[in-house]
Amino acid sequence: MSARFAMLLLFSALAIPLRAETLGGYWGTAEEESKYYRIVEIPIPDDLAIEAGSFEVLPGERLAIGTRRGDIYIASGAFDENPLPTFKRFAHGLDEVLGMSYSNGGFYVTQQTEVTRITDQNGDERADHFQTLSDVWGFRNYHEFAFGSKLDADGNIWVALCLSKSYHSDAPFRGWALKVTPEGKTIPVCSGIRSPCGIGPNEHGVMFYAESQGPWNGSCSLKVLEPGGFMGHPISFNWYDLAPNMGEKPVEPNTRSRLLIERGRVKQLVPYAVVFPYIKMGRSISGFMVDRTGGKFGPFENQIFIGDFSLSVVMRATTEKINGVWQGACYPFREGLATGLLACQFTPRGDLIVGGTNRGWPVRGPREFAIQRLDWTGKVPFEIKQINARPNGFLVTFTKPVDRDVASHPESCSLTTYTHIYQQGYGSPEVDHTTPKVTGAIVSDDGMRVELTVDGLMQGHVHEFNLSPMRSDSGEKLVHVNAYYTLNEIPSK
Repeated sequence: MSARFAMLLLFSALAIPLRAETLGGYWGTAEEESKYYRIVEIPIPDDLAIEAGSFEVLPGERLAIGTRRGDIYIASGAFDENPLPTFKRFAHGLDEVLGMSYSNGGFYVTQQTEVTRITDQNGDERADHFQTLSDVWGFRNYHEFAFGSKLDADGNIWVALCLSKSYHSDAPFRGWALKVTPEGKTIPVCSGIRSPCGIGPNEHGVMFYAESQGPWNGSCSLKVLEPGGFMGHPISFNWYDLAPNMGEKPVEPNTRSRLLIERGRVKQLVPYAVVFPYIKMGRSISGFMVDRTGGKFGPFENQIFIGDFSLSVVMRATTEKINGVWQGACYPFREGLATGLLACQFTPRGDLIVGGTNRGWPVRGPREFAIQRLDWTGKVPFEIKQINARPNGFLVTFTKPVDRDVASHPESCSLTTYTHIYQQGYGSPEVDHTTPKVTGAIVSDDGMRVELTVDGLMQGHVHEFNLSPMRSDSGEKLVHVNAYYTLNEIPSK
């Protein structure tokens, strides 16, 4: 571990706010990233404290902002090239607005204790009608957050509920995911959640959520919300009596085991689809959204963009389904944001709004709260675009053609693998390390892809890529040389 990361851990343990220093050689630098994606400030008036927990785009190119303090603000001008927005408070008196959609003239809001439909019936641009759609879950502790998705294609809202602290489920459905229909019917979907901080569809339209490192979670991860599934933390098993649609309660997992082993014992156990190695790729991953901008945000269309609360960074992820199981990779993207990130939202102009708060907790960003925007400069960075699993290795796709002489050498890619202890204790070190060998590299005719043959693939392990020797056909170095693929399944063909 480097001295810088050791210092980050120490500062976090002491609850000392962290400066927004760069991650240096590990991630590249914020200065290098800024050539391709610049950070644009969305100014907030001095007399307002807007701690963003959710965003939504409204007609007329307006931005709705749900806050942890229970307000909904509507901003005009936030999408302008040089924004000087005006803010108007639409609603207040809510409780931690951590999910928001707008449809048919109304807001659909997820707050700690319920899902609510909020409308303005007299046309004065202020909320005046509040309809509870669902409040079937309990609430006893400030940390019992509720994160809500955008409306899905059928008009449902998916809700991921935090436990009552890391080790307890003291109120109904704490540690569960629920689906709330437009009519207000509430359907239990999954048990075993610990501390979610984002929920929504992946690039294939399947509902996922972001899970934080902690008990029964060796590192942060994206997980699929598979109906009837068990997400890994057994403390919420006591609510199966309230969910007859879920079938029988799973058997208890063994602590200090491995997830791959326990998948063989616990039939409902859903593995992490994408593991975000601790510190290397965030400490508390948060809200995420898929790039559907049609190329307005650069070369990463149809990929997941996800924030991190603790390290104030934005990352990318891609997923695929292999042998019926979801898995995929995560990639560094942009650091240097001003606060702890909770939410993100693509704008009609193809930019990415990000925002959040430190909530009094230690984060790298120096400010208590902020709203910022990532704008693509039009320059394409040389990056690892995507990694896909193959029966005998991986297919690596780049954003620009590679130098064929360099890329055709197997030594241009080095791999290490590891997994985590699946345990009741908090988090896990990286364990069971191996060093697979890249034995072949075939470059596609257009130079955009390299097929790697690998001796020593490890099912159930994170495969950490280092492609620092790689160059583009014009001699550029990669902006970020690392990527991390979670290999739950090795393709059969």
